[in-house]
Amino acid sequence: MKRPKITVVGSGNVGATVAHYLALKELGDIVITDIVEGIPQGKALDLQEAAPVEGYDSLITGANSYDETVHSDVVIITAGIARKPGMSRDDLMDTNVKVVRAVVKEIASRSPDAHLVLVTNPSDVMAQVAFNESGFAPEKIIGLGGVLDSARFRTFLALELGVSFEDVTGFVLGGHGDDMVPLTRYSFVSGIPVETLLDKATLDRIVQRTRQGGAEIVNYLKTGSAYYAPGAAIVQMVESIIKDKRRIMPCSAYVKGQYGVSDLFLGVPVMLGKNGVEKIYEIELTVDEKAALHKSADAVRHVLSKM
Repeated sequence: MKRPKITVVGSGNVGATVAHYLALKELGDIVITDIVEGIPQGKALDLQEAAPVEGYDSLITGANSYDETVHSDVVIITAGIARKPGMSRDDLMDTNVKVVRAVVKEIASRSPDAHLVLVTNPSDVMAQVAFNESGFAPEKIIGLGGVLDSARFRTFLALELGVSFEDVTGFVLGGHGDDMVPLTRYSFVSGIPVETLLDKATLDRIVQRTRQGGAEIVNYLKTGSAYYAPGAAIVQMVESIIKDKRRIMPCSAYVKGQYGVSDLFLGVPVMLGKNGVEKIYEIELTVDEKAALHKSADAVRHVLSKM
């Protein structure tokens, strides 16, 4: 049986970490591609040499040519510049739009049936760019956002409560930016609503920390941005597609009227399976929650308008 083929575009910290997690889960054979000569080849070989120790059989290849990516099942686009202290995700747009446009053209001509996972920031905007450039069905294009933001939200809730991380559920809607919408009303610890366990002031503080979660790490690192948690979030999304797990998770998907928003990539709860975004779930929101989501959508549109 033919293994799935997964391409990771970009061999920086995020791309290399994604490739490592993909190999550990044996989700398929992996191609790491980058314009910088030697880097993808070196990292691919290093990861391949870990296979006997880690016990995976994925074949890992590094390349500077997109020809190696032909007939990929999933393409994860991480290429672009990363944030530095004081920068927002939106500050990266001008450079990263050019990068993503170029990448998508190369991928679309070689892997017309691939699923595209956009990681390059601002990811909601880049998903829109990929949609416009590729000609792919919107269901085949997914942006990173909600899975990562929700993981941060759940982490901060678990730390505050002193409970197991895996017992905390909750999710974040909206764009992957400062106007994201962490939903405390839909957050639980083993079925117990967090709103009954923490006061409003504490929850508000956690919501704000979640919104600044990426910037907090950037400020610590000084010269780069997060990659372990983003890598884990990306691979969770890819696994649901490759294995047709039909998991429900918040991703940047193309909405067509859901939540009163149309023709935009925005973080919403989706079912991810072999066909990509198989369903968008429209959950009940309060007036304030819906207003916050619309504000987040407007922020994404504002960035798009500057292209």
